[in-house]
Amino acid sequence: MEDEADIYDGTRSQFPLSFGKQSKSQTPLEAIHNATRRSSSNLDSKPSSSSHPPATTADTKSTNYLPSISSSSKAWLLSLRSSKNPNPDSTADRRGGASTIGPPRPPPPGESDEDGGVMVGPPRPPDEEEDDSEMIGPPLPPVGLTPGEEGVDDGEMIGPPRPPPGSNVGASSSEDDSDEDEVGNRFRIPLSNEIVLKGHTKVVSALAVDHSGSRVLSGSYDYTVRMYDFQGMNSRLQSFRQLEPFEGHQVRNLSWSPSADRFLCVTGSAQAKIYDRDGLTLGEFVKGDMYIRDLKNTKGHISGLTWGEWHPKAKETILTSSEDGSLRIWDVNDFKSQKQVIKPKLARPGRVPVTTCAWDHEGKCMAGGIGDGSIQIWSIKPGWGSRPDVYIDKGHSDDITGVKFSSDGRILLSRSFDGSLKVWDLRKIKEPLKVFEDLPNHYGQTNIAFNPDEELFFTGTSVERESLSGGLLCFYDRANLELVSRVGISPTCSVVQCAWHPKLNQIFATVGDKGQGGTHILYDPTVSERGALVCVARAPRKKSIDDFEAKPVVHNPHALPLFRDQPSRKRQREKILKDPLKSHKPELPITGPGFGGRVGVSQGSLLTQYLLKQGGMIKETWMEEDPREAILKYADAAANDPKFIAPAYAKTQPEPVFQTSDSDEEEK
Repeated sequence: MEDEADIYDGTRSQFPLSFGKQSKSQTPLEAIHNATRRSSSNLDSKPSSSSHPPATTADTKSTNYLPSISSSSKAWLLSLRSSKNPNPDSTADRRGGASTIGPPRPPPPGESDEDGGVMVGPPRPPDEEEDDSEMIGPPLPPVGLTPGEEGVDDGEMIGPPRPPPGSNVGASSSEDDSDEDEVGNRFRIPLSNEIVLKGHTKVVSALAVDHSGSRVLSGSYDYTVRMYDFQGMNSRLQSFRQLEPFEGHQVRNLSWSPSADRFLCVTGSAQAKIYDRDGLTLGEFVKGDMYIRDLKNTKGHISGLTWGEWHPKAKETILTSSEDGSLRIWDVNDFKSQKQVIKPKLARPGRVPVTTCAWDHEGKCMAGGIGDGSIQIWSIKPGWGSRPDVYIDKGHSDDITGVKFSSDGRILLSRSFDGSLKVWDLRKIKEPLKVFEDLPNHYGQTNIAFNPDEELFFTGTSVERESLSGGLLCFYDRANLELVSRVGISPTCSVVQCAWHPKLNQIFATVGDKGQGGTHILYDPTVSERGALVCVARAPRKKSIDDFEAKPVVHNPHALPLFRDQPSRKRQREKILKDPLKSHKPELPITGPGFGGRVGVSQGSLLTQYLLKQGGMIKETWMEEDPREAILKYADAAANDPKFIAPAYAKTQPEPVFQTSDSDEEEK
């Protein structure tokens, strides 16, 4: 045994003292997700229905406490409660004959003692009769948990927070709760948690998430594009790159290629740009000749772009729309000319802007929203031209901001400035299937999106001056064409673009106004994967002493003056000390009388300062003094001691004779 101990000590001495020590425990994921849980101010509200009676105050509090909880989170909550409370009848009233969990409570004093003495033991639950007796003893633990069970006092809560007393979450008798369960189990909307990607100073008008869900692009009216990487981002949620495609032009749309190795950037300029995955410029499309009347003869757009999308299947094809009234199909390998020019059908000849465009799911047809309110669809086939295959006249009364195909190619959704969202059946295009009103829209990039299984479609709303609802996400059921829920995203900012990523199962919504902008990500820890869950749980790396790097200093005495190093501060100080002006001692403040400046600083260089120093304050008496007398009082001094002019003319100068005053003669 002693030999083994010596061997252990000898081996242990070869390692540092910190070897084998456990690292500091990290913050549990439950606490992190509880910190990102959505506040009560952004809760979604269910649409009012005439089939349900008005809820009472208690029902309203219980249903609004966790309105954004998904079905999986609710199942988690119920399973957690059932595991900690195996006997469902234990929470019933004690007087009803059901058993309770925990130590038995003594009978109330009113039942055992007639005089109602002092109560000994834990307090009575609130549902029992109140007594005026004094409480002695520790408080009763929560119903359904034993005092020694973990998680009662010091343990951390796992899952969604517990509803307040009296809540009917999980109860089968409430109609509202059953409706929420039905909606949650059917659609599974991830709304319980939320994070915000910040960095823009104006409204975020463009959004693109790659197919794997690892990188997010956001473009704004502040002329910049920010790139976010979930794998390399920590809880600070900072972008790793910032681009400015065209100076002074708003970013209007972003689109990833099918292979996610490049992305398209559409701005307010007439030229679209292509970037690689890391944000390096690969090229920009050519601008057309604005003096050519026929748009088919120009090699590119001649006015600002409005929208652009990458082909969903072909990684070399791009579609763009512009204010010049044309749609163009481009080849990424040739930036100098387009492949096809499409001129929409117009009631009158002229140039009407094309406000938006979109590919279908297979890339076999495309749709465009025209400035006259019409929606036109072209099918790609041999010999096809500018004549649309589907023409919807007067689809909206204002500019169209977004169109979206369903994956089966039967449904087309359109969004407009007129505050409406219309559902079109492409087999019956004369009238829309459904029109949803009261959806304010103030931005030309407001779009529509589907959930992964396309059972829901949703869009954002803008903030109006007199409205108190703020920016919302409105979810609609595709089968019944009814409003499912409204989710509050921002109380002061408008919601512009939105997306629901199928792999991450997370909802992205861009918001902003004239002074701020950001991208809100809604997720649920129980149903979402990667994405926001990865970066939220990653704490920022602490600075280490090893991170310090001394910058090398290279001295080149023979360098040109333009590249010469700045002189050291020591030489500058020595040069300043030799300068009499820069090294002058600061003057002290005036303590005595002064007039017209400081007193006696220049040792009598100024007449005024000399007189002030010798005789005190100067009294201006020249206004009252006779000029003749003032001159004659220096006559004797000038005659006895001439200095300048008198000595030169002393031999030839006559003797001056001054006139005597008349007053003296009269006195005599």
